[in-house]
Amino acid sequence: MDALTHLQQFFEACIGTWTTERTYHYLTYQEVERSRTEFQIQPIQTEGKASVLVDNQYPEPADLNALPGYHLDFATVSEKGERVNQSLNMLFVPQGAENAIVVGDYLRDRAYEESRPIVSQFRFNPDHRELLMTTQYTQVVSVDSITLVNPRLRIRKILNYRRPTAGEALQEVVLVGFGVEQKS
Repeated sequence: MDALTHLQQFFEACIGTWTTERTYHYLTYQEVERSRTEFQIQPIQTEGKASVLVDNQYPEPADLNALPGYHLDFATVSEKGERVNQSLNMLFVPQGAENAIVVGDYLRDRAYEESRPIVSQFRFNPDHRELLMTTQYTQVVSVDSITLVNPRLRIRKILNYRRPTAGEALQEVVLVGFGVEQKS
């Protein structure tokens, strides 16, 4: 089975309702916070995929129907009682493979850290069933990993780095998040 087929199976397994228990470690001010998120992932139709491309001023690929695209609704409640609700559309555009690892662009009509359309990069390792997404925000670079343990369990890891000057390596971690995601 080729890497693109594994990627498609990964995304198919992600469709549905999930509950996440997360712990965030804010390293800049030494605080730990727990939260619970419930989210729903649904495929989007061709029109929704085209809209994400337009929002990001991204050229339309030859076979838009073949690209994985999703609508995500989530509601988070922190242990302090703070609530965040958000909806967004996302699209994954594979660009090729490097040693069986699929690489490409990850587009959203609304980003998590900044409420605007954004193009990020992704890497999918079929051997580990891990999707790694890297987003360059204004202040931070977010490296988000989702590992599909089985069709009903995912492990999430988020590392936010202070955005370095152009050409410098990621170094200063400002946030670390860990989560266990279970399908309902």
